Amino acid sequence: MQPKLILASTSPFRRSILEKIQVPFDAISPNCDETPLENESPRDLVTRLAEQKALSCGIKDPNYLIIGSDQVCKINDRIVGKPLTREKAITQLQEASGQIITFYTGLSLFNSTTMVSETLCEEFKVHFRQLTKKQIENYVDKEMPLYCAGSFKCEGLGIALFEKLEGKDPNTLIGLPLITLIDMLERQQFQVL
Repeated sequence: MQPKLILASTSPFRRSILEKIQVPFDAISPNCDETPLENESPRDLVTRLAEQKALSCGIKDPNYLIIGSDQVCKINDRIVGKPLTREKAITQLQEASGQIITFYTGLSLFNSTTMVSETLCEEFKVHFRQLTKKQIENYVDKEMPLYCAGSFKCEGLGIALFEKLEGKDPNTLIGLPLITLIDMLERQQFQVL
C-alpha cells in the first residue's frame, strides 16, 4: 500500500506546488520555532527548520511520508525571511536591486515507518534588475508579497523584477523543490507516475 503524504505547511504556495504532481495529500500546520540560532548559516537554518517542521506534526502511525520545507535568502550577508510589512518589503527589494541574491530552500521527507528523514538544501540564484524606488513601491502595492521570503512572488508580477533566474527547478524559488521531492518520494517507493 502506498504511504500517505502529509505536507507540514500552511503555505498556499507550497500546497499549490505539491498539487502539481496530482497525488492526494493532507496539509498540517507544523509546530516549530523558526528563530535562527546564533551564527547559523542560511543553509543550516533551512535544513534544520525543514526537518523540524516534518517531525513536528506528531505523526506516530506508520505508512506516512511527511514533507517539511523552509526558505530564506541572503542579502548583504544577512539572512532575510518574510517581510510581514510593506515597509520591510520595500527595504528588502531596495537591497536586492541590481544584485544576485541566493535563495536557500530546505526540504525534508520523514518516513514514519522507518523513522528516517532525508533532508537537504537547494540553492536558487535571482539576478535582480536595477529598480527605482517607485518601481519597487508599485510592485509591493500591486502584489503585497508580505509573506514571501525576499518580498516577491516570481509566479506573478515579481517576474518583472528579474534579469535572470538560475536554478534546477523554478518551484524551488516559490518554496518547494518539486523535482528533488519527486526523487525523494521515489526512493521511498512512492509512485508519482
